[in-house]
Amino acid sequence: MSPQYPGFRNFAAYMHWIKTVFLKLYMVWVLLVFTLFMLIILPVMVLPGFFGQKYGHITYFGLWLWSWIFSLLTFIRYEITGLENVSKKTSYIYTSNHTSFLDLPGLRIAIPTQFRPLAKKELLKIPVFGLIVRVACVVVDRSSTESRKQSIKTLTRRIRSGISLLIFPEGTQNRTDQKLQPFYDGAFRMAKETLTPIMPVVVVNAGNLMPPSSVRLKPGKIKVIFGKPIEVYENSDVAELKQTTYNTMLRLLEKES
Repeated sequence: MSPQYPGFRNFAAYMHWIKTVFLKLYMVWVLLVFTLFMLIILPVMVLPGFFGQKYGHITYFGLWLWSWIFSLLTFIRYEITGLENVSKKTSYIYTSNHTSFLDLPGLRIAIPTQFRPLAKKELLKIPVFGLIVRVACVVVDRSSTESRKQSIKTLTRRIRSGISLLIFPEGTQNRTDQKLQPFYDGAFRMAKETLTPIMPVVVVNAGNLMPPSSVRLKPGKIKVIFGKPIEVYENSDVAELKQTTYNTMLRLLEKES
């Protein structure tokens, strides 16, 4: 049937309408799942934070549970590979690319031990979610030099207490057509200062299912891929650590292209 045939055009328009309606209904469903289960699990995620860091594992179990339920009920599947490279007995500085909100549930499901992400102050303004950010993350105000210094001190204390860190070395969500933006030095300076191995991890296809700064969303599969750890020594060079990590993550992403 020719695309110029009126019946074909009417059918295509009808199918487009069906798809649009389906995605709008799907978005309502996702919002319901996101909000309802976050409120149900909120006490598990937030209350332990008021009793000190030793109860942080309860918060992170709550985050894992919410992420798993969100994935299951929204038909967004996370496929995890390279987990054999991660030792549960070792603390890491996880460095990940960042293209979507959907990175976060996938990373929580994938990372097998407790960790602390570095988060922007702006996330505190999101209703309910901001409470979780306050207790589960190290929050930094990038416009304040003093806040940046304080966040570095807090992250350093966490890593020395045996808790892994999660840092997005690009600094923000990647809104470009490049696979990776240039990295900042912070994660690599901290790795050298604390002699903590770097664990490169990439999230693939999250930005296609939910683009940065967008509320448009569709179901699908997202891959979370762990590379091999990058060892850090007293004589390690920060610039070399940054470049090695960048090259490793870029190769992982290019393999999935």
